[in-house]
Amino acid sequence: MLSKLGWKVAATGSSLLAARLTAKAVTGGWKKIKRTDPPANPAAPSTGWGEAIGWATASGVAIALARLAARRGAAGAWRKATGHLPPGLEEAAAA
Repeated sequence: MLSKLGWKVAATGSSLLAARLTAKAVTGGWKKIKRTDPPANPAAPSTGWGEAIGWATASGVAIALARLAARRGAAGAWRKATGHLPPGLEEAAAA
């Protein structure tokens, strides 16, 4: 039987991979649409508010959705492999 630590490793690994791949995709999309690089530091005073908010929104939403999809996919794979939900997700399913 797989352990709670095993689930944490699987969930974290899938989330990190999804976030990294999505960050690259969002950066590429920004460059293609805006024809400029995304702001290197959105908090810098030299970055305009519109550009900073646009980048934060685009990257934040895309990465959060990718992490959610990755965790749900990992939970589905866990359930298929073990026959039950990962540790910590049972309570959410019962609620």
